[in-house]
Amino acid sequence: MAKKRPAPAARRTAGGGGGGGEAPAEAGGKRERILDAAVRVFAEQGFYHAKVAQIAQLAGVADGTIYLYFKSKDDLLISLFEDRMTEVNAQLREALDSARGAVERLKRVIRMHLALVEQNLPMAEVISVELRQSSKFVKEYANPKFVEFLRLIAGAIADGQEHGELRRDVDPQLIARSLFGALDEIALSWLMKKEKFDLQRAAADLERLFVDGLALKSASAVHTHQRQGEMP
Repeated sequence: MAKKRPAPAARRTAGGGGGGGEAPAEAGGKRERILDAAVRVFAEQGFYHAKVAQIAQLAGVADGTIYLYFKSKDDLLISLFEDRMTEVNAQLREALDSARGAVERLKRVIRMHLALVEQNLPMAEVISVELRQSSKFVKEYANPKFVEFLRLIAGAIADGQEHGELRRDVDPQLIARSLFGALDEIALSWLMKKEKFDLQRAAADLERLFVDGLALKSASAVHTHQRQGEMP
């Protein structure tokens, strides 16, 4: 039988010092409960004011159990971000792969991002607001999941340029960052306002600004007629 490698610190299970320990399914379920509880506590209390004891109580575990999975409150926040961004990137990749043409791909990026904000308010608050409160995240974290997110968007832009759908005199990476910056600012503004504005209307405005601004007129006209079931 192959020798079992030790679990990394962020995922180490209880009882690691001696024999025994939790079954993988039980450990995974407990870790998910901790992450779900962290979302609620960080969103309600704010990152700085949140206590590990509050997260543990909500997750139904002992305080010390959290440190078997996460090194610190900052590590818990970063792990939460990585976990949720893995899901977002998977959804984004699926949306891009199933879209027809670069114009529709970019519109799906905008709609999906703002829809996720509207449908997952606590998680959106944590990512858009509380994540910035962690000095470890801002100064030390390499952020590979966010890099992947931007790479997917930039790839859709580059592909559209290659196929003559989008203008070629712009840098795909720069546009991807600019688009995310606009989406992030809109999400942050929406989250901070007590009276929410219409995110679907905001998405439509961004489509006109970014997508119509990037699309070559012929390609844009083709996709407009295709959506209406007409011949260009």
